[in-house]
Amino acid sequence: QAHVAESGGGSVQTGGSLRLSCVYSGGIVAVDSVDWHRQPPGKQREFIARIFNNGETKYADSVRWRWTISRDRYASTTYLQMDSLKPDDTAVYYCAVNARTTTSAGYYVMTWGQGTQVTVSS
Repeated sequence: QAHVAESGGGSVQTGGSLRLSCVYSGGIVAVDSVDWHRQPPGKQREFIARIFNNGETKYADSVRWRWTISRDRYASTTYLQMDSLKPDDTAVYYCAVNARTTTSAGYYVMTWGQGTQVTVSS
């Protein structure tokens, strides 16, 4: 069964940096894209960044030019480098892998991780 796990969260001060990692394993057959989303306290989950299988990337306006999504395909790992962090970036960060799996009958499905907490203090 497909499994996704995030790591790298923590507490930093305004202007600091963190790098989140997303490792996917198990029954993943073919990855189309990997997303990062976040859920701030008391708010809905929102899209942050995506990297496609061809390397193309997409970002939310709120993080464009501050953050970078990248990947190591051979390690089945996607990264989110977060620079110039602000208190508004405080949230639980989730990774989601859009992929065909051994149990998805040929369809692409999203598999989510459990999330990692990022707290930015002023």
